Amino acid sequence: MNTNTDIRPFRVDIPQAELDDLRDRLTRTRWPRQIRGTGWERGVPVDYLRDLAGYWANGFDWRAQEKTLNGYPQFVTTIDGQDIHFLHVRSPEPDALPLILFHGWPGSFVDFLDAIGPLTDPRAHGGDPADAFHVVVPSLPGFAFSNPVRDPGWGNLFRVAAAFGELMARLGYERFAAQGGDVGGGVTMLLPMAAPGRVVATHINGPSPYPFGPPIELDGLSGANQARAERFNAARQDGLGYLHLQSTRPRTLAYSLNDSPIGQLAWIAEKFKEWTDPAAELPDDAVDRDRLLTGVSLYWFTGSGASSADMLYEGMRAYREMAAGQFGADQAEWPSVPAPPQGIAVFAADMTIRTLADPANTVRHWSEFDRGGHFPALETPDLLVGDLREFFRVAR
Repeated sequence: MNTNTDIRPFRVDIPQAELDDLRDRLTRTRWPRQIRGTGWERGVPVDYLRDLAGYWANGFDWRAQEKTLNGYPQFVTTIDGQDIHFLHVRSPEPDALPLILFHGWPGSFVDFLDAIGPLTDPRAHGGDPADAFHVVVPSLPGFAFSNPVRDPGWGNLFRVAAAFGELMARLGYERFAAQGGDVGGGVTMLLPMAAPGRVVATHINGPSPYPFGPPIELDGLSGANQARAERFNAARQDGLGYLHLQSTRPRTLAYSLNDSPIGQLAWIAEKFKEWTDPAAELPDDAVDRDRLLTGVSLYWFTGSGASSADMLYEGMRAYREMAAGQFGADQAEWPSVPAPPQGIAVFAADMTIRTLADPANTVRHWSEFDRGGHFPALETPDLLVGDLREFFRVAR
């Protein structure tokens, strides 16, 4: 493994043999039978997945997607023994604010592609050039091209945050902002401790006590908040199978995700059905089908189904240790620093209720939207970009 601190250019170039192997596996799928009268309540229906897999095998153009990905400057650098992949797109505006964007699970750096242009060059997208950003979009360890992960410990988000503080320093950014959702939101919230005095503001989307909090009482809640509470309670009751499996037996699951593209496709498609805008009937109604399959393909080609499950396994253990006050020595030595201004965006599929998540009203900027869901950069990039432009003005 390369252990120097150099930043090396990177291009996506999946060998043709791997594309041929994927298509062969898809065309030889051994499909289960569907019980009559059943649908999404038991998982992904066979008819839907057959159609999506058929398009993946015979309609989806990976080489076209690869060309799109390679239109963005990509790099790899080695931090703490781990190769880290990232996009780095500098703004034409000289006073742009550096911004690092973190994806979650089951996402990837691809989630942010439609947001990069408006964020880096608002002048060309009908915005104010004073809102421009230099954008860095990394792949979290265990995701996409931040693979392979050879050593344990990268599920600890303190370590991940420290690595990305170092990445921003290597890029020459001593002062920067951060945004993320899901596990990327966790990294975002820890960055001010990992890079004390350097993080000027943080923004997260879709935070909630899920899956750890008790059921939410519905009495006294408004219509929108009652709907969020009902989604939260339903998720606690019937939506944690994926979490229990990945956080307890990731290696057992890994064989299916790493050997069956249909298994990997179903594992991700289910979450896009459950976590995207409730108004969308199917996952590819909420997200462009080609973009959805680009993300799934990255998981397949890089083995990220298995490695991201390992990350969740370790992350859940680190979370429990943190909740019990069992900090590692490196974490205990981190400085106590004032929290920078924080922004939160809640989209239509999210479950966050402000009176519960921010009872002291300390969040500087709170937005609620009637569109979008767990993947706002994919589903509603216009809303996310607008919210980031507005909020991060506090840091300029």
